[in-house]
Amino acid sequence: MFRRLLALTTLLALSLAPLGAQRAPGKEELKLALPKPMFVGTPTNVRSANLEPITGKPRGPFYVPKGTVLVSGKKPVTSSDRYPVIGELDMVTDAEKSAGDGYFVELGPGPQWVQIDLGRPYALHAILVWHDHGQPRVYRDVIVQVSNDAAFKNGVTTVFNNDHDNSSKLGAGRDKEYIEVAEGRLFDPKGATGRYVRLYSNGNTTNDLNHYVEVEAFGTPPK
Repeated sequence: MFRRLLALTTLLALSLAPLGAQRAPGKEELKLALPKPMFVGTPTNVRSANLEPITGKPRGPFYVPKGTVLVSGKKPVTSSDRYPVIGELDMVTDAEKSAGDGYFVELGPGPQWVQIDLGRPYALHAILVWHDHGQPRVYRDVIVQVSNDAAFKNGVTTVFNNDHDNSSKLGAGRDKEYIEVAEGRLFDPKGATGRYVRLYSNGNTTNDLNHYVEVEAFGTPPK
């Protein structure tokens, strides 16, 4: 009876563990350098019909294959907005993750994207994004894709899509919207291979503009 209860307890714990939080053979915890939080506590004044439950708890450990490294640092960035309202596109991969003036690039209103050229294909195991964590806000139609095609016409893998009503015309997604915080948002590409990472957004709950403080992609050379 005791063994049966122990087995059931173990299964329940594993089923409730966050995605990527179970350390499997050949994996190690992804070590991240996070910026200083700009606000504390759980935001209660952000409203969205597609918002994920707010727990106020920090993100747990995330495990990746051994040998996974940052592959996006200082890599070139292009965008649907060739002339950003504020900042420069190279801020997206410059390793500066603080919130506030001088640390983000601001793109115009409506659907916009930024794209990172990793220089060669990689098997990707984590993509970490900070839009703007200076205040609690939700960015709309967040879509993250990976491809070997710079035009994203062929061989596209969608890693995340919370455009639940297809307002960005890239297909409706089933993922939830989320509130920006200093730890950023970690997406699991599940080993998707590609040279290019493209990230979409479509304004936010504060205004119609689009922002990026930093994007980090972690991967290994494909076998």
